[in-house]
Amino acid sequence: MSDQGAVRRRIVAALALLAVIAIMLGVALAVGTGVTPDSPGLDPAALVLLFAIGIVAGILGGLIGVGGSTILLPIMYFYLGFPEPVAVGTGLFVVIFTSLSGATGHFVRGNLDRRVAGRIAVGGLVGVLIGSWLFSFLVGYTNLLGLILGLVFLVPSISMIREGLRPPDRPEPECIGGTSPGHHLFGAGVGVLTGITGLGGGYALVPGLLYLFGAPVCVTTGTSLASMIPMAIVGGGIKLIEGYVAVGAGLVLAAGTIAGAQVGAATIQRFRPATLKLIFGLYFLYAAVRFIAGFFGIWVP
Repeated sequence: MSDQGAVRRRIVAALALLAVIAIMLGVALAVGTGVTPDSPGLDPAALVLLFAIGIVAGILGGLIGVGGSTILLPIMYFYLGFPEPVAVGTGLFVVIFTSLSGATGHFVRGNLDRRVAGRIAVGGLVGVLIGSWLFSFLVGYTNLLGLILGLVFLVPSISMIREGLRPPDRPEPECIGGTSPGHHLFGAGVGVLTGITGLGGGYALVPGLLYLFGAPVCVTTGTSLASMIPMAIVGGGIKLIEGYVAVGAGLVLAAGTIAGAQVGAATIQRFRPATLKLIFGLYFLYAAVRFIAGFFGIWVP
């Protein structure tokens, strides 16, 4: 009987998820994509492409604990023709749904430290408000900030790749270390960066949890996504109010990321910790290179 009940719960959850996705796609078609005259329209081909991009970003988010904005931003700006401020705002808006879906998927599978996630989220909420305020003063220096972030993230990304290819002999940690003040301060720092750069924060949360607090790899992903929720809601909400979110396109992308994040959360335990670290490292190396190249005016797809 218990097995039948579990099957029923999975079926009900899947149907509910499909209903949410269908509603979001319906609303997207009703409102359209553009918030400015030069934003592209939402024809059937664009609808399918946006949904597919969302699925890919969601799978990566569910596997490595990022919101996917580093993937969504260049595609929306360079390939789909959205104005850069709208691409940034829409990407951060989508992170709300990626983090909610991914965190829920990891929570039901036990891959989430609620205590640490709550502390980081509280600090991040304060930080993102400060970062959003600072953005108006630092808007002319975002490329320099990107260069600094890229250089800082090179070291942990290379370490992750090395440990993924040659796993260390030490056993995998059982829980996330650190103290409550440390978690709060770390969250605040990530929140400030989120408010300034318009990115979801996972690019800083994952390396920080792994190397500052010695987090287990699987728990890192879920905790990162859960920590991002309030930062994404505040940051994405501010962009929405400011008029920098293409709501229709954002809802299509979000529908895809909701589905993809569930896939990522469901499959993460099939990977060895070393394999996950290798995936983490390659992704964050790509993000670091993009930050650095952007400073020098070089476009990296």
